[in-house]
Amino acid sequence: MQNISEAKFIGMQQIELMAPAGNFESLQAALDNGADSVYFGVEQLNMRARATINFTLDDLPEIAKRCNAKGVRTYLTLNTIIYDHDLSIVKTLLKKAKEVGLTAIIAMDQAVIASARELGLEVHISTQINVTNIETVKFYAMFADTMVLSRELSLRQVKKITEQIEKEQIKGPSGRLVEIEVFGHGALCMAVSGKCYMSLHSYNSSANRGACKQNCRKKYTVIDQETGFEMELDNEYIMSPKDLCTIDFLDQVAVAGIKVLKIEGRGRAPEYVAKVIKCYRQALDSLYKGNYDNEKVISWMQELEKVYNRGFWSGYYLGQKLGEWSKIPGSSATQKKVYIGKGAHFFPKSNIGEFTIEAYDISIGDTILVTGPTTGAKEMKVTEMLVNDAKLSTAKKGDSVTIPLDFRIRLSDKLYKIVENKVEA
Repeated sequence: MQNISEAKFIGMQQIELMAPAGNFESLQAALDNGADSVYFGVEQLNMRARATINFTLDDLPEIAKRCNAKGVRTYLTLNTIIYDHDLSIVKTLLKKAKEVGLTAIIAMDQAVIASARELGLEVHISTQINVTNIETVKFYAMFADTMVLSRELSLRQVKKITEQIEKEQIKGPSGRLVEIEVFGHGALCMAVSGKCYMSLHSYNSSANRGACKQNCRKKYTVIDQETGFEMELDNEYIMSPKDLCTIDFLDQVAVAGIKVLKIEGRGRAPEYVAKVIKCYRQALDSLYKGNYDNEKVISWMQELEKVYNRGFWSGYYLGQKLGEWSKIPGSSATQKKVYIGKGAHFFPKSNIGEFTIEAYDISIGDTILVTGPTTGAKEMKVTEMLVNDAKLSTAKKGDSVTIPLDFRIRLSDKLYKIVENKVEA
């Protein structure tokens, strides 16, 4: 962990915390845990087309409604490779985005950028374009107000760009100074800012069309084709980087002059969004208050380790040239969720939720997770409950359970138990 600098951040320009949303559960989790903005894909024209259940065109009004009610900005991702046959869909999506009042479009294709500008939509330049220098910033400033810099830049390089924007007064179409966005947390891949062709080569499934098969996350053996000699590797997952985490040097990220901190994870579960956004919300607020310290960082790191991760590293921000590779194919999360049952009824006067237990059991003292399209992701410890109207300490499959809650549940909600996840080192 990096040493915490003594820089003071009281009164600093606040950094926008951007959350991923792959479905309504994750969207609500982001809204409930302090996101300033959310980004999401619609249909198949986004970089997570196969990784999650994507929103549809008809979902856009509801997304806008929920976010507007909380003053949260909305960004539609249209950052894939676009072919001629996609153009009509693109224009339909853009018109709908304009109609419902979405804040901006995240784009990388010039056709999308031009079409969005024709409609008067704000444009943000995707990391897929690989913006790495001030001259490129100047060029795209003709079309866009915010730019996501290449993920391979160091904080020193980021700061140089933000300082030049200020010095040269580089402004976007809105008339505001161009704002810089960087990734703060989540998955990294071996590709340069997501530009990868392995999946296309191996499976005819393009990562740049949102259909990545994640070849890099698999185990490989290196063999000399002439002799058949098999090379022994210290780490078999030689193309699968650990996840980016900046919470332990967030002070350094802040002084680099960025405006937006982006959390990766549109393919992740709602509890991931809830936990990560909550931690980074607290961390950013601590910076503003001037009480960001090592003790808090350790606590946040422990919380982040509970949800999906491949281990953590600082990315390229601190000058590292080579990636750090994960040691296992999947998640290193210290916790996992186990499906227990579903919502049956909510009693608003007494704030009691009723659940039907369909699998396994829950006991007093267990930590439970309730997820749903309107509920989001709510985690709590069970301190009391009634099992089939009787005061019991454990409920089993087939039982009806009532639990006091500080939130409303719906019939569509699912009930999980959070348990320890033993991961092989």
